[in-house]
Amino acid sequence: MELNEKVESLCKELQLPTVNEMHHELNNRAAKEGWKFSEYLVEILKLEADNRAKRSRATLTKMAGFPTIKTLEQFDFNFTIGVNRRQIEELSTLEFVKRKENIILLGQSGVGKTHLAIALAYAAVQKRIKARFITASDLIMQMSHAKKEKRYDAFIRQAILAPPLLVIDEIGYFPMSKEDAHHFFQVISKRYERGATVVTSNLVFSQWSGIFANDKVVTTAILDRLLHHSHVINILGDSYRLKEKKEEGLVDSDLYKFQATKSVKGDK
Repeated sequence: MELNEKVESLCKELQLPTVNEMHHELNNRAAKEGWKFSEYLVEILKLEADNRAKRSRATLTKMAGFPTIKTLEQFDFNFTIGVNRRQIEELSTLEFVKRKENIILLGQSGVGKTHLAIALAYAAVQKRIKARFITASDLIMQMSHAKKEKRYDAFIRQAILAPPLLVIDEIGYFPMSKEDAHHFFQVISKRYERGATVVTSNLVFSQWSGIFANDKVVTTAILDRLLHHSHVINILGDSYRLKEKKEEGLVDSDLYKFQATKSVKGDK
């Protein structure tokens, strides 16, 4: 077996695809520039590590289930009220994930709750931290199916406890039955002090009982666990989506003003 064939065989065995692909080119460069062997070794291993990290980030991004990719750089801090840029920058360090803390984003539709939630989770996967994004309705539906199919405990382990960061979007956009509320309590209870959770809601806390079948005991238990180690961000202001449509002339100005007034009053 020739030397190159031996290298390729060993690369496949050791799962080093970048070394296998790049060693010819790097050999020529090293010889031309008179590298020491240690310099060559560092360079080839660095290429392998960088590409492995890139593949890992791509896989984690796909597994996270983002409906779209949003970044903090894209967020308009000047448009919203109640979003402290310094606080968000601190959260973007992802220390809250290590500390297993929660983030609660409150505000009317269109103010940027989901954008911030996705952006923080996307920042996590870029640092190769496993994250999962799911709407509250999809979460409850999947838990109900798992219960019927007698794989509830497995679902809890794999979908709820496995990711260090779980994002639950749109809490409050539909009322839950007592069984649904119990499912949601299980999520929050199981993750309490075991994982970081980001939730978004269009309702203030005083209205949350209506989400969970008007069960004050369950609502209190959920809020107690969510709020214990948490960062609450109450976003005021207009709907960014309606603002864009108004600027395009697709939304009546009076309707836009009504929605803007409603959004500010609703969060006081």
